[in-house]
Amino acid sequence: MPSLVELLAKDPVRPHVIDDCVELIDAQVKQKGFIIKSAYATIKAIKKRFIPEVVDSMLDEWLEKLQPHYDRWSVNKTSSFSDYVIARGADVAEDLLSVTDGRAARTSHTTAKKMYGRMRDGAKRNVIEAIPALARLIEKHLNSAPRQPAATA
Repeated sequence: MPSLVELLAKDPVRPHVIDDCVELIDAQVKQKGFIIKSAYATIKAIKKRFIPEVVDSMLDEWLEKLQPHYDRWSVNKTSSFSDYVIARGADVAEDLLSVTDGRAARTSHTTAKKMYGRMRDGAKRNVIEAIPALARLIEKHLNSAPRQPAATA
């Protein structure tokens, strides 16, 4: 069975996944308070393509963190993958945040690093709130991803 990285992080699917992730982030930020909106606007003002570039650079790692959830779901498939991920939102959020935590610690973008540090305490709650939309986004792309043909003997 192909991995999530193989299914969602390769062309021609990858650019669509990135675009949808950026739209998801934009939509989530619009629902937040002044501090988060301001921080996000500051980051986007500093570097217009920062958010798509960050999503692109982190996509493979995020999908690798989701892979164990996908593998466990694949064993029984008693629900949709979206439902499975949503039911485990806190664990999934922590897995995804482990990637962003590592990246934030290593980034050379000092303003983004400071903003992330200020917002990290509320980040898990924010990610959990975004899990349903993220799960649907992943499932949408899984359903439309080109499948590798089976190997022939």
